[in-house]
Amino acid sequence: MAMENNIKLFRAKLGYTQEDLAKKANVTRQTIIALEKGSYTPSLELAFKLSDLFQVPIEEIFYRTEDTK
Repeated sequence: MAMENNIKLFRAKLGYTQEDLAKKANVTRQTIIALEKGSYTPSLELAFKLSDLFQVPIEEIFYRTEDTK
């Protein structure tokens, strides 16, 4: 199974740039880029931090899909 996310969607809903979100989550902009591309799996701490920032359950941000590779 692969993990995907809705970070870009929630970030856009709040009107945050990648840099804005990075600062609020205390990570680099490159981390946000990698998360949005799906090339980086966040720590549990970061997942909870994003959940708090977006004010949605973690399950609405991160979800698993069938790996088609």
